[in-house]
Amino acid sequence: MILQERKRILVAPLNWGLGHATRCIPVIEALENHGFEPVIASDGIALALLKKEFPHLKAVELPGYQIEYAKNGAFFKLKLIGQIPKMIKAVRHENTLVQQIVKEYNISGIISDNRLGVFCKKIPSVFITHQLNVLTGNTTWFTSKIHQQFIKKYNECWVPDVQTTPNLSGKLGHTENEGLKVKYIGPLSRLHKKPLEKKYDLMAILSGPEPQRTMLEEKLSTELTRYKGRVIFVKGVVEQEEKVTVRDNITYYNFMNTAALEQAFNESDKVLCRSGYTTIMDLAQLGKKAFFIPTPGQYEQEYLAYKLKKTGLVPYARQSAFKVEDLEKIDMYKGLKNLGSDMRWKDLFGLFECK
Repeated sequence: MILQERKRILVAPLNWGLGHATRCIPVIEALENHGFEPVIASDGIALALLKKEFPHLKAVELPGYQIEYAKNGAFFKLKLIGQIPKMIKAVRHENTLVQQIVKEYNISGIISDNRLGVFCKKIPSVFITHQLNVLTGNTTWFTSKIHQQFIKKYNECWVPDVQTTPNLSGKLGHTENEGLKVKYIGPLSRLHKKPLEKKYDLMAILSGPEPQRTMLEEKLSTELTRYKGRVIFVKGVVEQEEKVTVRDNITYYNFMNTAALEQAFNESDKVLCRSGYTTIMDLAQLGKKAFFIPTPGQYEQEYLAYKLKKTGLVPYARQSAFKVEDLEKIDMYKGLKNLGSDMRWKDLFGLFECK
């Protein structure tokens, strides 16, 4: 009997913090479980993280978009818009490389998580995003239109949320544009809820682009020394080796793999973090109470934090104004809950089975 060769699927998350890479972990696992061979493609810490999680898989380095982020949140949008020409050039270069990768590795399908140049007209290509609308204040109509034009190049767009209300992404992941081939696949999380004994009163976990990640780390390292309780602090810095240091009531980790992170979440009573969408999906999966500090100038995170506070789920504070006493507000809010989903990977992956 001749064994049928497994189809190779290129999985390529954007290197913007760790969120896009971590939410691709359950996608990669599901591909393997359904008889496909994932090939990983990214750059920077996103690629480093996935190589640690899946050392047995082929991994390809793509060029970074080389986006620089403002230290002052007020200039975040201005600096980002000024780099659009450079970004478009990078996306075109990325697409040229992807055509070569498809040929060299005999790729049968593509799953791109927000990498705009990772698609190929010759094979089924999927775009994963929770941002059908890209919020940028008074230029939202423009940035959303541009993003949706890119999405139209793909065979399908998978939104990691539910289509109905209540949902997690709000107006980010729901649009009236009927020209998009959207499938709501339910929230994605690599984590699972487990009944473990609580070891920490608070888990602080950082993510997102520099320099804001470092700026928040410095602020929280000072503020949390006044917290009356045990703290586990995951900095979100992916390095060769895991480093652990203990100072007073705080245990610091530079990073954690999925298994260790899952345990830490389950052993922690409350969570202090950014209001990034991947983190929100993880918190919902685990049914956690939390406190958000959105990245300054990131309209998406500010919107999500405001939305979840308004619905009585999670409180938040601006980075510049945050004080450790703010954490007392957590108990006044309901926390996040698992929304569930009737999505089946077998049905989604049917796209790649087409001849």
